Amino acid sequence: MYFEIEKQAIDSINKALDQYDVDIDRNFRLEFPPNPELGDLASTIAFELTKKLRQAPVPVAQELVSKIETPDIFEKVEAVGPYVNFFIDYSKFTKKLLNNVGDDYGQLDKVDEKIILEHTSANPNGPLHIGHVRNSIFGDSLSRLLKLAGKDVETQYYVNDMGRQIAIIVFGITELGLKIEDQEGEKIDHKIGKLYFKANKTLEEDENLVSHVDELIRKYEKGEDDKLNQIFEEVVSSCLDGMKETLHRINIDHDKFVWEGQFVRNGEVDELVNYVTHEGFVRKNEVEYIDLTDFQIEKEFVLRRSDGTSLYSTRDLAYHRYKNTLGTVLDILGADHKLAAKQIKVIFEEIFREKSPEVIFYEFITLPEGSMSTRKGKFVSVDELVDEAVKRSFNEIKSRNPDLSDGEIVPMAEEIGTGAIRFFIAKLSPEKHLTFKWDEALSFERGCASIQYAHARAGKLLKKSNKDISSIEVSDDWIPNEIEKDLIRFIAKFPQVVEDSANKKRVHNITQYCQDLAGSFNKFYKSEQVIGYKFEDSRLILVDRAKTTLKNALNILGVSAPEKM
Repeated sequence: MYFEIEKQAIDSINKALDQYDVDIDRNFRLEFPPNPELGDLASTIAFELTKKLRQAPVPVAQELVSKIETPDIFEKVEAVGPYVNFFIDYSKFTKKLLNNVGDDYGQLDKVDEKIILEHTSANPNGPLHIGHVRNSIFGDSLSRLLKLAGKDVETQYYVNDMGRQIAIIVFGITELGLKIEDQEGEKIDHKIGKLYFKANKTLEEDENLVSHVDELIRKYEKGEDDKLNQIFEEVVSSCLDGMKETLHRINIDHDKFVWEGQFVRNGEVDELVNYVTHEGFVRKNEVEYIDLTDFQIEKEFVLRRSDGTSLYSTRDLAYHRYKNTLGTVLDILGADHKLAAKQIKVIFEEIFREKSPEVIFYEFITLPEGSMSTRKGKFVSVDELVDEAVKRSFNEIKSRNPDLSDGEIVPMAEEIGTGAIRFFIAKLSPEKHLTFKWDEALSFERGCASIQYAHARAGKLLKKSNKDISSIEVSDDWIPNEIEKDLIRFIAKFPQVVEDSANKKRVHNITQYCQDLAGSFNKFYKSEQVIGYKFEDSRLILVDRAKTTLKNALNILGVSAPEKM
């Protein structure tokens, strides 16, 4: 509905521009004024016209407005300073909008673009920790956003099964006699992490054993020892099972898990090395490497170890070439991967002559000192983070609702705790460093819980009405007041917020939108009578549509919208 009225406004501006004998770029969009008193939609087109006419922008805007025929859906068009502002006629617009808000509200038209979005891709040598969770949450939220914007998105997790860390775990099993089931921890990924720690400590104490790990890597890469292959694969699969369980708990599931070993076994890594060697880019000095100094990159890109085995970087190149055959490649990487990403970009563009992957970098996330009781040097796992959030949510709900049983509180605490983590991490642009603050994340007044509560509040009101919302209609006589207009305005903005955020490939504006929409609804809820009001049905429909929009916006962030809190 928003795009329809925006089109009407743009068409009216273009017809007015036809009356000028100047060539001006007609590829423009409208924006939302900061204050609704300035209108509902605004255009900066007068600035462009000013350049052509060489006149002051204010009189140019005034003259342009005098030539605009006001579309029927608008009440008026005014020049406010140098801006051309459109004021919606809510007596006509409201019913059309609310009738167009269904369960799929915000879903934009499909576009012919396939995106392969890789995120998380943590080494399967232990549980996911707080350093990984920003990657996972941003990547999953971005995937949801792009899908809502009409893109065809496939999420992938790149599994590092040939890395040294996995070989160290296998070394611990095959040569130190360590067993996964004997390690501490309730989940399999935690047990594997403990085993890795013990095996790695043994290697640090006796460097002569490092060659044993190297031999395991060589054997697994050749793939000739079926029993050894099985041990490697069972370790990786088991750890991944634990990590998937963690991710699923915070509403994250990948479409595909791609094991790096396949690119060695199917010969693609060898083909890649042979190609760059044939093209004359490979140098050898104990190891084979690509010299990138001609491209202003001092660090060489090593292709193989001295024993001939491949490196993660080489296998990653092969993986990216594979992804390139599937669609547009989008990687979510930590800021510490900038050099590696720059190397890959140069190799793809200058050597392969292929499109390089698009990369979004994120800065690190930390917990304030002392916010969780952990031993010095011990990382905080995502499982621990979620358990702590759920525990704190449980205690907060219990203090606010002493009459509720523990059984009633547990599912609420899970939704609020996981939602708090996802929302708090998503609300800051990935380029900024983030410190996770419990008091802000779990605030029932300002945090995600306050937004979830607005949704539950709307549901409670609709249930109290005892009406089938699908069987009632918006009254033609209902003229919304200013508080209702504000809520209608926020509902109308949602598709545009989706489109703008998807174009920028950022999700933090969605969190702000959720807060604004929930704030507008709460203001309406507290100040306006619904049940028993003259236009009760119209207001009930407004409540229902606000609830639907809020649910769909929270879904982008992977946050549940509870019916009861």
